[in-house]
This record gives sequence, structure tokens and C-alpha cells, in this order.
Amino acid sequence: MSPADVAAFVQGLRATFTEVETLPQPTIAVIDGAAVGGGLELALACDFRVACPSAMLGLVETRLGIIPGAGGTQRLPRLIGATRSKELIFTGRRLDGKRAFEFGVVSHFVDAPSAIDRALELADEILPSAPIALRVAKQAIDRGLEVDQTTGMAIEELCYAQVINTADRREGIAAFLEKRTPQYKGE
Repeated sequence: MSPADVAAFVQGLRATFTEVETLPQPTIAVIDGAAVGGGLELALACDFRVACPSAMLGLVETRLGIIPGAGGTQRLPRLIGATRSKELIFTGRRLDGKRAFEFGVVSHFVDAPSAIDRALELADEILPSAPIALRVAKQAIDRGLEVDQTTGMAIEELCYAQVINTADRREGIAAFLEKRTPQYKGE
């Protein structure tokens, strides 16, 4: 591939992974095997990562004379901090699932047969929440991480205003008062 082709390819990956990251729905990556380079960058674009013992994660690009170019240099430090990110990226170190959990790269570590089950359990835990509230909460968290806390609080206020007049909010309050399960419609 020519340098121009490589640049276009990496830009396409970056754009695709950003689309995954900005999906309004919560996203869960299950890692059972290798998630190295772009594979880990895709997983980092998800809201949650579930790994099992056979998982192998790493941003190994510096060993190839390049850097993570599809978001790894930006998403990993926001997740685990600059120092640990530099250590992993500068060394090209690969982490098994347990070590990735200890580093904070993955949010859940389970035995291999249950990795997909844990992801589905997590999805089932999220599912009863109001869809508009989920979307707006994700937006508030993601946007708030990009700014100082005072600005983040203003973002939260604007996001809260988006849910205050929804039918889902009214249903949630009514269900709470009536001691029943809410039936959200995303309205």
C-alpha cells in the first residue's frame, strides 16, 4: 500500500470506530482471543469490554514503526490514565484478559464460556432503563469527559433538560409511585 492508501485506510478505521463510540445505544465488546492493534482500538470505542482468560489485548503498533492510529492514543489514556497507556503503547506489551482487567482496560473478566453470557447479562441489566435517558446519560458522560468539571456540569444540565418533558420520565415516576415496572416507549 502506498502512504496515501495507508493514510486513507487508517482514517476510515478512525471514522468507523468513532461512529461506534458515538452510537446512542450502549455498546459491549466481548474479547475471546486476540484484540491487538485495530482490534483493541475497536473494543476501546465500546462502552464496556468483557474479556476471558484467552483474551490477548495490546496496542503493538510502535513495534511496527507506527502508532495506534484509529483512536488508541486517545481512548486508552482516558480509560486507564496517561502513564499506564504510555507503558502499554511504548512497549507494545500484550495483556491477557485478567491483566487487562487489572489495568482497567476491560470492565469485566470472566471464564471463557461465560464471556458472551456476561455481556448479555450486562445488556439485560441495561435493557429496563428508559431509552432516551440512556442515550442522554451516555451523551452527558462522554461530552463531560472532554471538558473541565464546571463545563461538564453545564452539559449535564442541558442533557437533563432533554429528558424532563419526555413521556418516559412521566412513566418512570408513575411506575415508581405505583410500585410497578415502567413500560418505556422511547418518547
